[in-house]
Amino acid sequence: MKIRTALFSLLALLSTFALQAREEQKPKPHRIIFQMVSGDTLSHKALMKQLQNITTVAPTTKIEVVCHGPGLNMLTSDKSVVSQQLNTMIGKGIAFYACEFSMQERKVDKSQILPGVGYVKAGIIAVVERQEQGWSYIKAGF
Repeated sequence: MKIRTALFSLLALLSTFALQAREEQKPKPHRIIFQMVSGDTLSHKALMKQLQNITTVAPTTKIEVVCHGPGLNMLTSDKSVVSQQLNTMIGKGIAFYACEFSMQERKVDKSQILPGVGYVKAGIIAVVERQEQGWSYIKAGF
């Protein structure tokens, strides 16, 4: 009877290890926070290409883009050269955020920000908070 109990315990332990091994093999979805601080339209276009590549290769990746300083131009209706691509990326679940501090500093009203874009109080703080939550950080641009 003791041998049977010991064998049962051993089998239960082995099945627990096997289940954990299977769960560890599942890739965890990536979480990436991009910081866009460049007003350079080539940087904006390059970011759109990177986002397209990521969503093609790893479609479950959670992506957020925080724009502040000159990078805010990417999100304004009168200066953005990537508004169409940005709209496509929003449709894929990528979140774009405009820094309210930069907007105030640059006298940009919310009515000038492209539809579908969210807001954060301070861009750099939003980036830091995501990093503290374990998100991978990438500075967009050249």
